[in-house]
Amino acid sequence: MSEASKNGEAGRVRDASPGSLRLGDYLPYQLAVASNQVSRMVARSYQSRFGLTIWEWRVIAVLAEEAGHSGQSLGEAAAMDKVSVSRSVSALIKRGLVSRARNEVDRRSSVLKLTDAGWVIYRQVEPVALAAENALIEDFDADDLARMGRLLEHLKRRAGVIGEV
Repeated sequence: MSEASKNGEAGRVRDASPGSLRLGDYLPYQLAVASNQVSRMVARSYQSRFGLTIWEWRVIAVLAEEAGHSGQSLGEAAAMDKVSVSRSVSALIKRGLVSRARNEVDRRSSVLKLTDAGWVIYRQVEPVALAAENALIEDFDADDLARMGRLLEHLKRRAGVIGEV
């Protein structure tokens, strides 16, 4: 048994009585705030230069990894809601960065891909985004980053399991 377990720190369950929640200590809130701050920090590195919103860049990045997404699969891959996907895709199509074609397998949906201009933007933003990420994590060692990755994956899995109940 670890020292943390002996002291009751590991696996601690919070008091769920009325008035016991403190937002600043609430893990879902802390994750949301951290995510928003990190997203805005990275976005500042490319928004003014390339005229992309956080959501538009996310769409471009997902389509660069794997072309041929439908709007629904894009939302799942990018962790975006339908409205954000729709607005971003529409704006990117209007700018000529994304194309939409009918899905030949399922004619009820469409297939989204980066255009040549979309690939140009992706190749310009990618090193800027990676530099911002490197600046963010430069104080972490490899073990910290690996542990953070494992913890985040564990939280995502737990949230998925609990959300299915």
